[in-house]
Amino acid sequence: MNARNPLKVAVIFGTRPEAIKLAPLIKRFKDNPERFEATTIVTAQHREMLDQVLDLFSIQPDYDLNIIRPRQELAQITARAIAGLDPVLNEVKPDFVMVQGDTTTTFIGALAAFYHKIACAHVEAGLRTHKKYYPYPEEINRQLTSVLSDAHFAPTDTSRQNLLMEGVPAGKIFVTGNTVIDALQDILSRNTEYSHPVLEKVTARKLRMVMVTSHRRENQGKPQEQICDALIELVNRFKDILVVFPVHLSPAVREVVLPRLKQHDRIVLLDPIDYLETAHFMKASHLILTDSGGIQEEAPALGKPVLVLRNDTERPEGLAAGTVRLAGVEKRNIVDLASLLLENSGAYRCMAEAVNPYGDGRASERILQGLEYIKQRAPNPEPFINGVGPQ
Repeated sequence: MNARNPLKVAVIFGTRPEAIKLAPLIKRFKDNPERFEATTIVTAQHREMLDQVLDLFSIQPDYDLNIIRPRQELAQITARAIAGLDPVLNEVKPDFVMVQGDTTTTFIGALAAFYHKIACAHVEAGLRTHKKYYPYPEEINRQLTSVLSDAHFAPTDTSRQNLLMEGVPAGKIFVTGNTVIDALQDILSRNTEYSHPVLEKVTARKLRMVMVTSHRRENQGKPQEQICDALIELVNRFKDILVVFPVHLSPAVREVVLPRLKQHDRIVLLDPIDYLETAHFMKASHLILTDSGGIQEEAPALGKPVLVLRNDTERPEGLAAGTVRLAGVEKRNIVDLASLLLENSGAYRCMAEAVNPYGDGRASERILQGLEYIKQRAPNPEPFINGVGPQ
């Protein structure tokens, strides 16, 4: 390759979280045409929620596979994604395939790159619970993607250590911070007026807002019922809180949440909100309860304590830093931990004032430099130091 030609990168994603975390990278690729030629490929494993992010960040995909089907199973997503990606990669012939995180699209994007003997760059590499079915299927998606990848962009040194223990060569790992902080800073820096009836209600009635998100497969069914019961007890116990719950479009989530919570006047159920709204809702919240990985990383940047509605997390840096705590999915534990933070100002301040270990807003540029370093076009980027755990 002529050294003056830009590096060709095919960016593959299919869900809202991937789109959010890849958006800052796509923007920087587009802003540096002399360095990079980016092709965006969406599987549309999600549709409406993905399209919200594409619109927000003005991303027009070059290829849209539109694989989504009603109540699709993992095997169907896998089959349609690999069949759709194969001819696209044949046509694009990139230097790198870039994937993000832990979705089925992530794993299949890496597998398709392998089939075409294209180097795979994995953004947000190295997160682990070391539990095969938790989170499901994300833990195995991550591990399989690591096996298939050639460049591992780990958000923290903890993730780097996980990869080293699995035998990934140190020279292929770059500690970058998480691009979600880049995306959050972008959104909150925009000089746009934002208002919402729910936020106006919170202000007018001087309520403390508790934001809730819950959608993971392992939380569907009985765990989701326990989460709902905990929210009901919290609004009955604390008369000055308003629970705001944007409910995922998954029928398995909505069939549990809507019947249980729709009759409570201090529990507001919303259809999924876009990322701009999410950022402003997080900023206005007093406390956040979530099973989302991204929110575990974003909310601490805004000084908001997070209770994680899971029994384990592949993001232990927040636990070590004190920005998040595991609440599990049992009603009693959720209520006890949330009550502590709603009643005890000292306990609240300890979490709200802890340093966010997940990024400094410069992850995207480190990743671009890492790609160029692999092709011997730039020096090795200086790693992000999160200050938590071994360095």
